[in-house]
Amino acid sequence: MPTLFGAITAAASGLDAQRTRIEVAVSNLANAESTRGPNGEPYRRRDVVLQATPAESFAAELGRAAGAMGGAVGVQVADVVQDSEPFRRRYEPSHPDADADGFVATPNVDVPEEMVQVLGAARAYQANITAISLIRDTVQRALELGK
Repeated sequence: MPTLFGAITAAASGLDAQRTRIEVAVSNLANAESTRGPNGEPYRRRDVVLQATPAESFAAELGRAAGAMGGAVGVQVADVVQDSEPFRRRYEPSHPDADADGFVATPNVDVPEEMVQVLGAARAYQANITAISLIRDTVQRALELGK
């Protein structure tokens, strides 16, 4: 049977996942015009892969029987992967990174898409904070009833 602490733990895992999504999207935005990285290529957009956290891992952390909580009870970052979309090309013959035809390979970052990622992650982050606050308020009211 899920507990209030389990619900807080699940919401906290959501906070961590959304923070990572925001960090990666901001990194993508910051490098949207980086035409040459350490490997000599333009920056490649990164994306966060999330996965459900099985109840067994939470149960182990909480010292309970693995099946006591049932199902998935959280989220975690499985990986941060590079987008395989091709680089964009822009005609700019005076650029130091231009090829023989005058085209510059630019990162495969779409700024409006990254802004949507940031906004979505920020809203999900706020929703998890609200869930934790509601649980805290519920516990506080229950303790007040016991007085």
